[in-house]
Amino acid sequence: MNRTGLVIALLIGACVGLVLGLYPQLDLAASALFFNEPSRSFNIAHNMTALQWRSAFVYLIAALAAPAFIAVAVKFVLPRRRMIVPARAALFLIATLALAPGLMANVVLKDYWGRPRPYDVQRFNGPETFIPWWDPRGPCDKNCSFVAGEGAGAFWTLAPAALAPPPWNALAYGAALAFGAMAGGLRMSFGAHFLSDVVFSGVFTFLIIWTIHGLIYRWRTRLTDAQVEQAIERVALPPHDALQRLFARLGAMLGLGAGGRP
Repeated sequence: MNRTGLVIALLIGACVGLVLGLYPQLDLAASALFFNEPSRSFNIAHNMTALQWRSAFVYLIAALAAPAFIAVAVKFVLPRRRMIVPARAALFLIATLALAPGLMANVVLKDYWGRPRPYDVQRFNGPETFIPWWDPRGPCDKNCSFVAGEGAGAFWTLAPAALAPPPWNALAYGAALAFGAMAGGLRMSFGAHFLSDVVFSGVFTFLIIWTIHGLIYRWRTRLTDAQVEQAIERVALPPHDALQRLFARLGAMLGLGAGGRP
């Protein structure tokens, strides 16, 4: 997560945005590669193998995120124990997952950027007019095309890649980018997203990950694992101790009741 990565992401976003903004028909041409003209549909969307791959991508993302959520949950249940995952890593993974595919893609853009999906536009046998990526004024009301939500989720794997040890760092980034491209390409083959939807899902996700990584690990705002654990403890200890006292009282009451029986 250095400035080189930031510059590359910004250049990709600027180049793709400019080219597909000036020549929006390229977005249509990319989606047309997956469109079956005789049947007038995106046939891959009904292919069982493709659907299984889509599910596998979702499960892989969940598997990568699960240790962070489990570590925080265990810390809340047992606040005085050390976390089973480094605290900063857990915070980083959860925050980026919530902000990138969660808030940015699936809450803000997809519900307020009214671009119709490919299978909804007239070129691909749908009722709507094609809208270029830069225009938010499309007719779609909710869960629209820009940006690709599952693409953002797949590109989120750049976050765990950023935590890989230095010898494996480049390989991890390469695998994350390939995974994001595969997941985004699969959604394009379903007619669910345009090329620009996928590219910008990756660019925006990377920018969020880069920023949060800087806040937690690199900049003056950087934290230590101890600071993060202590913050969780301050939140978790009061209800934890209150529950312990409540269970102790209930146990004492039940013990007295049992002892007083004839």
